[in-house]
Amino acid sequence: MAEVIRMPKMSDTMTDGVISAWHKKVGDSVKSGDVLADVETDKATMELESYEDGTLLFIGPKEKESVPVDGVLAVIGKQGENIESILKDINGTPTPTSAAPAPTKEESKPVQTKEGQGESNNQPADTSNIKAEVIRMPKMSDTMTEGTIVAWHKKVGDKVKSGELLAEVATDKATMELESYEDGTLLYIGVKEGDAVVVDGILAIIGEQDADYKALLGTPASKSAPVQATHKEEAPQVASAPTADKNIQSNDSRTKASPLAKKLAKEKGIDIGAVKGSGEHGRIVKRDVETFVPSAQASPTKSENKAAAPSASPAIGQESFEEVAVSQMRKTIARRLGEIKFSAIEIFLTMEVNMDKAIEARNSINEVAQVKISFNDMIIKAVAAALKSNPKINSSWLGDKIRYNHHVHIGVAVAVEEGLVVPVLRFADSMGLAQISASVKDLAGKAKNKKLQAADMEGSTFTISNLGMFGIEQFTAVINPPNACILAVGGIKQTAVVKNGQLVPGNVMNLTLTCDHRVVDGAIGSAFLQSLKGLLEDPVRILI
Repeated sequence: MAEVIRMPKMSDTMTDGVISAWHKKVGDSVKSGDVLADVETDKATMELESYEDGTLLFIGPKEKESVPVDGVLAVIGKQGENIESILKDINGTPTPTSAAPAPTKEESKPVQTKEGQGESNNQPADTSNIKAEVIRMPKMSDTMTEGTIVAWHKKVGDKVKSGELLAEVATDKATMELESYEDGTLLYIGVKEGDAVVVDGILAIIGEQDADYKALLGTPASKSAPVQATHKEEAPQVASAPTADKNIQSNDSRTKASPLAKKLAKEKGIDIGAVKGSGEHGRIVKRDVETFVPSAQASPTKSENKAAAPSASPAIGQESFEEVAVSQMRKTIARRLGEIKFSAIEIFLTMEVNMDKAIEARNSINEVAQVKISFNDMIIKAVAAALKSNPKINSSWLGDKIRYNHHVHIGVAVAVEEGLVVPVLRFADSMGLAQISASVKDLAGKAKNKKLQAADMEGSTFTISNLGMFGIEQFTAVINPPNACILAVGGIKQTAVVKNGQLVPGNVMNLTLTCDHRVVDGAIGSAFLQSLKGLLEDPVRILI
């Protein structure tokens, strides 16, 4: 019986996906677990695996085409099976030419689509005596509705201890690690890599080795959202697999590599096909890419390194350009920024701060401190103190009411490869400089290595974005909802300043406060900046 393969919802914010590359063509035999295609979402490029054994009878979208969630991608069935009625059900049109030919004498089969993973029935069962525990998809962020399994680090039959890594899960915020809270044997895995699972859906079962766990599978793990599907008729060209893809070997078998290893190889500019895998069945894992040493390449000859002699003749060239389709992540960023821009009414307040005494204080502290203090640490400490003095800044717009937070949780914007994340320092006003420094380093490291948990990014009441280390002198930052304000911090530059009526060298830094005018007006924002300026220009007050 033929199966329709539809575009899965690979993240909670995903509305469509782009087919980066097909790894199979019409007529190919397909086994469960084979990669059919690479799909670019708003979060990352992920692999779409087949859940069926059979023959690929039909391919809908071409490479680089966008397909909405639940849109038809392909049909898999028995070789020679008639799928004419299935294609008519899909789009109400005659059979496209890209469908594999089938004898007309066979009856068409009804379409079956996948509704969930790890699902048995809804009848209640007595599970009190079963020595096993169900591992469910945790809610890893406040906006998360489902997560995608990027990679499993354990397989059925493996021994598992509490605290060991089970899987990597992609959420709407970041890719996070899912740890086991149980000791035992991994008895069951309900979701394949690349599948999306709703929050509280069944992921796995851990228990005693011979435990009869089947009665625990009463709750569905995942349901596909009913999204209006569209269908592309022109598909014959899609039938051929891409020949230039580095992940496909000459014998048409894919390089076995974890998604994390592929991503790391891409970031490092390493051909994944040149890496030797140390994982199970030769699978390339993260450590293989990290320790990979490319073979030495021939260095250019001296003649190649010589610059061409200057010429007085006119320059001859050809105008050219390249247009690249907007990635799914950038589409989402653009959409969210648009939502912020057309909801919050922003005002921008800029103030110049003399950092001479802050520089002296930092130098003195770092001469004796075990933990090196940065200017960013001092700014966070000063902001926390200024927020306590100006509580109306530490607020949120909630539509029909304004929330004034009595606690100070400062979000610190951190740039990562995929975009921007904002880990949170909780109760920053009660932290010392050394504690702030250690916490910021820890959170930034987690962000870079995709180790942030949901709790690390939730609950900020104010946000700081510092681009001073990149040489930016002044900029404006976009508000991080539901915060009412965000502070943009520029770099410290040496310039001429007036001191005691004399023009002398000095060190200044620009601060720009973006305020949601529905909550914070110019007078309130200015008072906050005055408090912050006073603390930074007399940093002894920060330490009291």
